[in-house]
Amino acid sequence: MEKERPHGGADGGPARAPGAPDGREREGRRAALRAWGRWRRGEGGPGLPWRSTVLIAVVVMAGTGFAARNQPDREALDALGRALLLLGAGALLFRHRRPVPVVFGVAAVTLGYLVAGYPYGPVFVLVAVACFAAVVHGHRTAAAWALGLLWAGHLLLSHWLYRWLPPAGDGPAPWGQELPAAAFAVAVLAASETVRVRREQRAHLRAERAAAERRRADAERLRIARELHDVLAHSISVINVQAGVGLALLDSDPEQARTALTTIKAASKEALGEVRQVLATLRTPGDAPRAPAPGLGRLPELVEQAAAAGLAVTVTTTGSRADPPPGADLAAFRIVQEALTNVVRHSGSRTARVRVGYGSGRLELTIDDDGPATGTEAGGSGNGLAGMRERAAALGGTIEAGARPDGGFRVHAALPLRPEETP
Repeated sequence: MEKERPHGGADGGPARAPGAPDGREREGRRAALRAWGRWRRGEGGPGLPWRSTVLIAVVVMAGTGFAARNQPDREALDALGRALLLLGAGALLFRHRRPVPVVFGVAAVTLGYLVAGYPYGPVFVLVAVACFAAVVHGHRTAAAWALGLLWAGHLLLSHWLYRWLPPAGDGPAPWGQELPAAAFAVAVLAASETVRVRREQRAHLRAERAAAERRRADAERLRIARELHDVLAHSISVINVQAGVGLALLDSDPEQARTALTTIKAASKEALGEVRQVLATLRTPGDAPRAPAPGLGRLPELVEQAAAAGLAVTVTTTGSRADPPPGADLAAFRIVQEALTNVVRHSGSRTARVRVGYGSGRLELTIDDDGPATGTEAGGSGNGLAGMRERAAALGGTIEAGARPDGGFRVHAALPLRPEETP
């Protein structure tokens, strides 16, 4: 017995009521509605200038009506003349989307208007607006050609073809009127070019300001990243070493383990304070920092922290001590801090020497350890040397870091001692 087919469409789906659109039809209608909405809103390109076009059309129609009263020798402005004016004004709706076809189309409509013998007047406003839009959008050659062809056509009409064209009995136009006509065309092109150049200059300035803002934002992000790296790398390295000491001595030497935990507490507290200070500049960039930025005056603290991590550091100063600018002072402190952190992480030496030299307008920093390199990591990111070089370069200084012939490692930095700093 043959099974009864299910009620529905050919594909077994639900049945469609007679006359109801199927899925493809509905999707097509939705796409058409979306396209119409984009067209009305001007998406995908410049919007349609409805208001200005309507205003231009009203001015041209009214002005031509007044001009016709003072030109009785021309053809009366009938329905065809008004239709030509409206056609030229309507084309201006697309002057931003299709400036080249619009400028030639408006020039052709204007020439047809003149061929029909209608009155002179605001009809040339349509040409001026179309040429202005074409030049502003970068099509100055097309605008010049359209104006030139219109002027040449007007020349033919006024001096040779007038015998066979309306109005009847019209005579040749005086040659003296061609000079003002040419001057009008040149003035339209010159004014349009001036506006175009100024718009390009404003756009260029906006682009430059946006690029400068991005550069400043990038520089600020880089500065904060360096600060956070230097603060966290040093403190966490100390914490890492002391945590290892505490774990190793927890059972055999509880007192030494207690000292290690005390060092961890102090290092973490200092790191949290400096991180808060860096983050505070993000929340309130215009406010002055609550605590002074670190500088070479805090070298004794670095020495104590290094000693707590098992590194003996000696500091020597040469030359007449001078107060570096704040930027150079902070950079010098961070460079010494990062160099000592790298000794703790990567060197088998338990001693380091820091030499600070003042002289000839420069601050010289030299950090040495006797090595050898251990090749171990202590949670570092590998950006320490790059950060030191960036700090030195930002101030117009230099930095050299590398292994010594005897197996140790040296970091040498030279920073200028001048008030102005290179951004």
